[in-house]
Amino acid sequence: MTIAGIDHAAVPIGNVEEMLSFYASLGFSVRSFGDDDLPIHAVMLDNIRLNFHEPKTWKTADFPRGPNALPGCGDFCFVWDGTVEEAVEFVCEKGVQIEFGPVERTGARAQSREIGDSIYFRDPDQNLLEFIIYRRST
Repeated sequence: MTIAGIDHAAVPIGNVEEMLSFYASLGFSVRSFGDDDLPIHAVMLDNIRLNFHEPKTWKTADFPRGPNALPGCGDFCFVWDGTVEEAVEFVCEKGVQIEFGPVERTGARAQSREIGDSIYFRDPDQNLLEFIIYRRST
């Protein structure tokens, strides 16, 4: 038996509607499930899924989570399928400021041997988001 991959990641969030709207504007589909006592929200893009736990959920004493996890604790890197310039334009069109970059980074592809350029920005809860743009072979 082996680990086959990452299924999803989860973070606590503060403002449910603002976060879901923001991720929808990035192209993620949004889904909410669970019940009124334990609501879970997810944003999905292909096989990527981020679960968002609203305050009602993550403040529940018996809800399983990292003991120090609070809104803004996330740090996620997404692969951008385009140019650095297109990624910058896309983020800026959302009214979001690029915090850092473009800067050269080694991503996870090819067992961390493939180089890309990254830009960094934040979502409404201040989670750090990164778009890595892998360099195309010529």
